[in-house]
Amino acid sequence: MLKLNALKQTRVYQEALNEGREEGKLEAVPLLLKAGISVEDIAKQLDINIEAVRKIAQQQT
Repeated sequence: MLKLNALKQTRVYQEALNEGREEGKLEAVPLLLKAGISVEDIAKQLDINIEAVRKIAQQQT
């Protein structure tokens, strides 16, 4: 158990965790766009980069 806690404190683990969270948020973007939510509101509410949301929005058209 102690080794797992030490692993969770590493920079690599934290970066991987954050990347996974970001990817999960990005997966929700197309659904939110279909629901009529603006790119700006999606970026703000999901706390993600607006350019990433715009890129997904452009791929949808």
